[in-house]
Amino acid sequence: MVASDPILLRAEDVACRRGGRTVFTGVSLTVRPGAALLVTGPNGVGKSSLLKLLAGTLRAEAGTIQRPERVAYLGHDNALKPMLTVSENLLFWAGLAAPSRAEAEERLRAAVRAVGILPLWDVPARLLSSGQKRRTALARVLASGAQLWLLDEPTVGLDVASVERLGPVFAEHRAQGGMIVATSHTPLPLETVETLMLGAAAQGARP
Repeated sequence: MVASDPILLRAEDVACRRGGRTVFTGVSLTVRPGAALLVTGPNGVGKSSLLKLLAGTLRAEAGTIQRPERVAYLGHDNALKPMLTVSENLLFWAGLAAPSRAEAEERLRAAVRAVGILPLWDVPARLLSSGQKRRTALARVLASGAQLWLLDEPTVGLDVASVERLGPVFAEHRAQGGMIVATSHTPLPLETVETLMLGAAAQGARP
């Protein structure tokens, strides 16, 4: 795997093996700055596993992956500590990415406004609804400063208005050279998105 700050995401002939079985083989994709890729396919074909491979949290059985230096990954788990407030949860993660607390707070204020959770700034995570927790997790991605966003079912638990809020967020990220790879069983507010189908169909990114 290459970690030399490439300007694009590329996977070539990647294979994944988990729990003693081969999940998929021969997956190749390229995502350039400003582009978005939607990974589709039936349950169990390895969509979530592919995102973990791209994020570097799971090792590929075969093939190569080239990714930007800074990657933000959102899995099914929102990764929130229930006793901490929204701001405390987010400041912890933002502090790992931003050079200073002031910049971390600035990024987070913009992120929570974008996803509509600013009124929840001082609310403990344990009191949030499932949709509010998901929006908090999305705010963490927005505030990360990462070029590549890997989003596994990002709209789970969100109402229609919350999903619509993501349209301008996604568009702005891509306009600044960002990249998005997502899985979803429901339509996402992404324009000009390519599709990668896992499973019996041919595996390769297509418009």
